[in-house]
Amino acid sequence: MIAVDGSLKARLAVWLLVTVSGLGALLMLEAYFTTRRAAERAYDSQLEAAALTIAEAVQWQEGRPLVEVPAAALQILATRHQERVFYAVLDDAGRRISANLDLTIPAEARAAAAHAPLWRDLRHAGSGWRLHGREHDSAGWETQDPVQVWVGHTLSGRQALAGELFQRTVIRFLAMVLLAGLLMLLAMRVALTPMRRLRHLLRRREADDMRPLDARVPEELREMAETLDTLFARQRESRDALLRFTADASHQLKTPLAGLQSTSELALKSHQPDEWRRALEAVHAGTQRTSRLAGQLLSLARLRHVGDGGALEPLDLAALLRDTVLDWAGREVAADHDLGLAELPAAPVTVRGEPWALRELLGNLIDNALRYTPPGSEITLGLAMAGDGVELYIEDDGPGVPPEVRERLLRPFERGGRQDTRGSGLGLAIVDSIARRHDAHLRVSARQPHGLRVALHFPPAGKEGKDA
Repeated sequence: MIAVDGSLKARLAVWLLVTVSGLGALLMLEAYFTTRRAAERAYDSQLEAAALTIAEAVQWQEGRPLVEVPAAALQILATRHQERVFYAVLDDAGRRISANLDLTIPAEARAAAAHAPLWRDLRHAGSGWRLHGREHDSAGWETQDPVQVWVGHTLSGRQALAGELFQRTVIRFLAMVLLAGLLMLLAMRVALTPMRRLRHLLRRREADDMRPLDARVPEELREMAETLDTLFARQRESRDALLRFTADASHQLKTPLAGLQSTSELALKSHQPDEWRRALEAVHAGTQRTSRLAGQLLSLARLRHVGDGGALEPLDLAALLRDTVLDWAGREVAADHDLGLAELPAAPVTVRGEPWALRELLGNLIDNALRYTPPGSEITLGLAMAGDGVELYIEDDGPGVPPEVRERLLRPFERGGRQDTRGSGLGLAIVDSIARRHDAHLRVSARQPHGLRVALHFPPAGKEGKDA
């Protein structure tokens, strides 16, 4: 039963969406911090340029520093975001020489700026500020007392610039994601085209078309295409085997039915009761043979074409063999043969199997031996431990089978070249089918000095075959 488990396109889309979303989140974080750093660098460069411009405007008169802040310095600090701008020039004692805002510079900040240019973030009047301070030595004047130049502005401009840069980045990213999504859908459609072609090719096939596939597929579909070709090949073999089986079965059934019809027609033309009785006896014997043939055909069809049976269960093969041989030894058909058992192991011989199927197997082995050996022949069944498994065998001292014919004995309706028996040629075919169901290996060999030996090697009970 086929159950639809989602869509391949949907799964690809979800995985790609998850991947893109994860990468997008990382890119957004990186873009956010990058835009903030860019805004910081841009505005810090403005503060540094303004501080240098103001430092160059410091003059000394009568030992006192005078500052005329040039318009260029204020223009550097002025931006379109209208943030508040601060500047201050302090003497070496920290006194204000010139300033435009009552913003107190901490003493530790002034001490740090005396050694190197300083950047400082602080809060004043409820707003965040960014300050830059540096000390100027007044080289070239009579008085060498240093002065400190501090410039700063509120953070609103930086935040606005960072927001604008980040917004542009997000817009570009979303546009790229949209374009990538469209390209992804197009790529999936193009990538799945070979699968659609293969699907359409299979849908256009007739039910009895078992030819190998004639299609160009990418490497990812090669294994599936080869699997389909293997399946078609098995279906061809199964169909051909079924057709051969049907033809052979029809031929095998036609012969006894034709004999029954001829016998009944001759009896109807006769007016002698003795003739009628002989005809009825012939019809009775013919119906028995035909009924047995039909039963064997049904058994073989069940074993070969219905599929695997139920679960295999542990059973004692020695006990099953003993009961089956004793049952057949008491039948009239075995009265003219020496049917017996070899010495069986004292301990139970456990294998995994279906009891009814193994009884059918043993029955066909014994029936075959009885039908294809002359009266007085010795037929022996036994068990032997072989390697890691169990060997069930049956051997007789009959005429045997030539080597060139022995390989065909497992085919249906094959009688080993014998036409002098009433066998149907289905016994070993049924045995082979049952052996396959139990993962057993069947081997037909000659028995010395003459006769035939059929052996089946069963895996140990601990190893599960098809039923695993």
